[in-house]
Order: sequence, then structure tokens, then C-alpha cells
Amino acid sequence: MIRPSRRTRIRPTLLAVPLTLSIALAGCAGAPEPERKEATDDAFPVRVSSCGFDATVPAPPERAVSMNQGATEVMLALDLADRMAGSAYLDDAIPEKWQDAYDEVEVLSAEYPDNETLLAAEPDFVYASYLSAFDADAAGPREELAELGIASYNSPFGCGKGHDRVEIAFDSVWDEIATVAAAFGVPERAAAIQEEQQAALDDLADRRPGADRTVFWYDSGEKTAFAGAGQGGPQLILDAVGATNVFADLEGSWADVSWEQVVAADPDVIVVADASWSTSDDKIAMLEKDPALRDLRAVKAKAYVVLPFSESTPGVRLADGAVSVGEQLSTLG
Repeated sequence: MIRPSRRTRIRPTLLAVPLTLSIALAGCAGAPEPERKEATDDAFPVRVSSCGFDATVPAPPERAVSMNQGATEVMLALDLADRMAGSAYLDDAIPEKWQDAYDEVEVLSAEYPDNETLLAAEPDFVYASYLSAFDADAAGPREELAELGIASYNSPFGCGKGHDRVEIAFDSVWDEIATVAAAFGVPERAAAIQEEQQAALDDLADRRPGADRTVFWYDSGEKTAFAGAGQGGPQLILDAVGATNVFADLEGSWADVSWEQVVAADPDVIVVADASWSTSDDKIAMLEKDPALRDLRAVKAKAYVVLPFSESTPGVRLADGAVSVGEQLSTLG
């Protein structure tokens, strides 16, 4: 299955700039009051902006379509499955906690649905993780959707080249969730997610289960390794658990490294990403078969931490990824 290009859409060179999205309410400034429990007429229209595009949401959407797994899971985490007319494009399995809700949502396409398929679902809101979702051979340009009365929003982490870069941090992840929650009139749900995830991160900071561990984050690749670098989801997770990323000095979220560099680093632990297009089993088998790599300390000790790809990228599951890595590190000898 062809997947969105993460090398151009998830791996930005990060700059120290504020998150470039806005939530503006017509007639007043700022976000909806946190204590608001139900959407009211005076809370709308809401404007959501990302990737240089402003969309106006006139009323809480009732027939949203999510175009990538990250977007789908934000919707599910906000308990908005009953407002979804469809979803598309998974990288790996939906977590068990959201599986029942996900099963109630129609899957429009295994990859991106084309414009005709999308419009047949009669959406009033389209939410994507990568701008490729709005290519001409997919949902179609957001401007054209707006002319049809369909609002849209793209994750600010997936804007790609030519757009302001967003610093990958838990705060900016929570900002995206809050933006979507405001668009649907449920800001209190985003606040609850942030509170719960912050508590989990505080616990990890206290325990530091990765202290004194050196880690190679192995995403994919055979001729070279696509590794977690110093400015993305993997680095956030390793910082959260107190571990040291052997490629933390490399810029960006991800970087291609040679296997000679991996051998020279000789990490204590290898985090292995698991995705439909590059499974953890395949990668571990390759590590244990290669004459040079099987002599790595982590390989000899089978010191592997396996993590779904969806828990390594900026999104609602990133904090879950930190908790999982921490738990697995605690079990290693």
C-alpha cells in the first residue's frame, strides 16, 4: 500500500517559532471558555487555520471525514465518532480503547478517497494529517471544498514545504486537539485529554525509567536506517522517559543514518517501530541476521522496545507512546 511520504510531510526541520494556527470566534477574541459543556449558537462560527488556509466552521460539524489515522484518532479521542461520515488511510491498528467507536464509522477507502467518493459521503468537515489528502486526485483542493460549503483542517505538523514549521512538542500537539475540539464545540474534552496526558508525563519524569539507557530509534529501512533524530516525536518520548537518543544531534524529526553509524553507537536498546508497511518482526529479523548488526549489544540482549508507528508521531497517541516505552524499558534487564 502506498503511504503518504513521511520524509516530506512528517519530518520538518523545526524552528523555534510559535504554533501557527488560530482559533477565532466571530465577534470575540480567543478560544471558547473551557467550562463550556455544550456548543451554543454564540460560539459559532469558528475559524480554524493551518498550513496557510483559513476555514470557517458555521456550526458544529455533523458529517466529518478524517483522511489519515492521526486525524481519525483525534476524532475518536474527542468522542466524536457519532459526528463522522467516514474515515480513510490507516498506518497500523486502531487502539482497543477506540476500536468499538471506530467500527461504527464507515471506511471510505483503504488509502485516500477521491473527490467523487468523498462528496458522496456528504461531508461538512474534512480533517487530514497531511496536505497530500487535499491533492487533486484525493479530496481535492480545500478552496474548492469551501466553495461547496465543506470546511477543512489539516494538522499543522503535516503542512510540508513552503509553510511555517511547527515546533514538535506536547504543547503543540495539545493545541491541535484543542483546535479540533473548538471546531466541534467540545473544548472541555480537549482540556480533559491534556490534563490526563500531562499527569502521565509527570509520572514518567519522576520515575525516569530510561535513565542510563542509550537508544537507537529504528523506524524503517534496510540499506540505511531511517532513525529517530533530535527534534521529533521519538526525541520527545525519549526525553520523557529519561533515555539518551544516540542520534539526538541530528536535525529534524527523522534522519537517514548508515549502519556503520549504528554499529559505532552500539546502543543499549533499540526502539522498533511497527507499521503495516514496515513491521517490527521484519526489522528485528533483519537485525538478527546481519553479520555486523547481530553483534550490537541491544541485539545480543534482545533489548527491543516495540511501538506502533502511530505512537511515534505528533498526535493524540504520542503520550501513550511515551508511557509504553517507559513500561517496556522497565522490564528490560
